[in-house]
Amino acid sequence: MKKYVYGVIMLCFLNTVYVNISFGQAPGDSSYLQSALTQTVANYNKSIGQQSRLYNGPEYELYNRSIKGNALFPPEAQSWIPGVVYYDGIIYKDVPMMYDIYKDVLVAILYNKFSAYTLLSERVHDFTLSDHHFVRIDADSLNTTSTASGITTGFYDQLYGGKTEVLAKRIKTIQNSTNVSAIMETYFLEKNEYYLRKGNNYYSVSSQSSFLKVLKDKRSILQQYIRDHKIKFRNDPEGAMASIANYYDHLTN
Repeated sequence: MKKYVYGVIMLCFLNTVYVNISFGQAPGDSSYLQSALTQTVANYNKSIGQQSRLYNGPEYELYNRSIKGNALFPPEAQSWIPGVVYYDGIIYKDVPMMYDIYKDVLVAILYNKFSAYTLLSERVHDFTLSDHHFVRIDADSLNTTSTASGITTGFYDQLYGGKTEVLAKRIKTIQNSTNVSAIMETYFLEKNEYYLRKGNNYYSVSSQSSFLKVLKDKRSILQQYIRDHKIKFRNDPEGAMASIANYYDHLTN
């Protein structure tokens, strides 16, 4: 089936190139070929409709309405947001999606604009939603000597992706508590965990000191950079880590 799908795409691509050359629009470089192929794939996905490989996954089950808040990211999300997903080897754009943090799954809506389903996580390479780029980490396949980081298989918000990498794990749990009227309430509680990749190893980081400990070979220079740029880790840890990692890569390139 995969050979057939890609065969159709390539046939359409070759036809596109042939038509353009016939009308005097000769391809000048590889960027033209890439653009033509991208457009061909987009046209293919549009024409194949409900048979698209994107529509592949179990039905998404909604939560009990009595739970306060929601399981989604970003926290203010209430419904579908157009995003980009690299799924099963194909990039899909403007896909109405939701990211369920509690279940750690990406949710999309079927072609009928009514039924929600869960994309198969092992086929999701990465996705972009609300200006956040999420990558999937397969902990079992990591080529690392570090076993103490605690990083697990799942989706991670890539705060910075250079030679080093800064990741945020968005987590939501369901909690119970009793309010002032002695009524039991159930709600979603969100927290974040952070990881720094240096080389092949991932390190769990939770403070400026633990972050700089991983980058200790440039610690004094990074501390001066933090002072010069008035970086406040406590006020904006995610922005601080991204900025420091970027500068560290600049120093080590």
